[in-house]
This record gives sequence, structure tokens and C-alpha cells, in this order.
Amino acid sequence: MLAHKIELKKLNAEFESKKPQEIIAWALGEFSGHIAMTSSFGPESGVLLHMMSQVEPRTPVLFLETGYHFPETLAYRDQLVKLFGLKNVIDLRADAARKAKVVNDYAGVPYEKNPDLCCQINKVEPLDEVLKNYEAWMSGIRRNQTDFRKAVRIIEEYEGGIYKISPLANFTSRDAWWYLKEHQIPQHPLYEKGYLSIGCWPCTKPVQTGDDERSGRWAGMSKKECGIHTFKELKPKEEKEKEPPKDISANI
Repeated sequence: MLAHKIELKKLNAEFESKKPQEIIAWALGEFSGHIAMTSSFGPESGVLLHMMSQVEPRTPVLFLETGYHFPETLAYRDQLVKLFGLKNVIDLRADAARKAKVVNDYAGVPYEKNPDLCCQINKVEPLDEVLKNYEAWMSGIRRNQTDFRKAVRIIEEYEGGIYKISPLANFTSRDAWWYLKEHQIPQHPLYEKGYLSIGCWPCTKPVQTGDDERSGRWAGMSKKECGIHTFKELKPKEEKEKEPPKDISANI
């Protein structure tokens, strides 16, 4: 597949003042037929999925089926697929033989004994393999979620010539809450129980009052990311070193 070239710096500057829907429409048009989006079908996932469905519901939605999801997450996925009329949700799974060996090597609980390896085989490797078929993918990550994510650009180019688009980079939890309410989109059933960010059940706990929304992921560990947003190198690397434009909305 030929490398797709865009004016990265120019577009990032323009998109800072664009609505997520405008960014999504651009991305689906620019990379038509060669773009997918990833979704965990967790809290607030309904925002990006709904926005995308209003433009092109046949867009491939990649779901990392680790085998360790809460039953509520799988039910929520089915609910949103039906509600939004999503036509192409694709379950990605680890290589069965490789997973079986790791599970055996770690006494059936790799998520406890080696969570990085567990994420690597169940999330990173399946996603890395399928992304070879696309020029771009969309993600729902936001800058205010973690310190690591606060430097994310709306469009980032990675080694290998693939682009990641984060239309909700400037969204806050409050923005997401209002969007779900305005469009009468159901929230993940575990959200009201304090699960503000939901991954695999062994590695997800309710968030304690005052903590950031992802503090319930790998609680008590230094691990903060599963790896799907960190496994590829940015190109050019200096893009990562620059801070995103300051939020001046409070002064307007």
C-alpha cells in the first residue's frame, strides 16, 4: 500500500478549533476504504461510535476480544451495535497457541503475574497485525485522561506510514457526559458503580473519589497503558516532544 501523505502540521493547527464531527468526516473521506476505528465499548465509547455512525456506519470497528471482558461490556457492545446500526464490528483475538502457552506458563493468571505480556498478546499483537491493512485508525482517547495522553496530537503519523486520528482529544468527561445525554445514548452499565474506565475484569476496579478516571486500571501497579497507544513510534519523533496548544477557552 502506498504511503498516504498529508500536511500534518497544518491540519493539526486547523483541527484544534474544529468539532470532532468535522474531524471524523474529514478522516473518513481522506482515508475512504482504508481507515478503521478502535473501540473498547467502555464508558463514553458511545460518543465516538455515534459520531462515526452518522457519517459512515460501515466503517470497520476493531474490538479487542481478550476473553477477559466483563459480561456487561459484551452486552453493551451488542446494544450499541444495534442502536447505531454499525455494520462492521470486527473481533480481534490473540493467536490461540501463543495465548495458551502464556496462560500455562503463568499458572492461568498471566494478567496477575505479567500484565504487560498479557496485554501484548491479547491486544497489541492482534491490533498490530490488522492495522497492516489500513492507512489510518481513529481512537477515542482524550488529553485530560492521563499525564501520558495530555500530549496527544489530533493526528499523529507513526513509523510505517500509518496515521492515528483522535477526534476527541479536546473533549472532557463533562463534554462526553453531555453528548451522551443530549443524544439519549445509554452509558455502560458499570459506570454508575464507579467504573469510569473499563478494560478486562481482572485489571479493572471502581475509581475512588478524587482519583483520575483511569486510576481503576491496573490499580496498585505502575502500569497505566495496555500498549495499543504506545507500541508504535511517532514519525517524526519530535512531534511527541511538543506540547499541544494551551487551552484558552477559560479566557474567552
